[in-house]
Amino acid sequence: MSQQRRRKPAARPARGRRPASMRDFWGSENRADEPPSLITPSDDPTAMIRSIGQPPLPGRETVAEHYFVAVYEKAAALAIALAAASGLLDTSEADD
Repeated sequence: MSQQRRRKPAARPARGRRPASMRDFWGSENRADEPPSLITPSDDPTAMIRSIGQPPLPGRETVAEHYFVAVYEKAAALAIALAAASGLLDTSEADD
């Protein structure tokens, strides 16, 4: 005959703990009066990711980097499209 399993005792609430504050995660400031800032597209959306080096995939670094670049560029293009659709795209010409 098998032994009966013991049940774990029900967890008791910890005593002496303070309740979490009820402040919003993003802050409680009212920013409804401020218009959102315009979004300027990046010249090179892969710059930050490339700055950390090649992917650690021995023998497949070049292929992996090619696919990662394709994904980053597609994500940047979608972000630009969303910004344009919502009227947040900065269309002014940059002064060089």
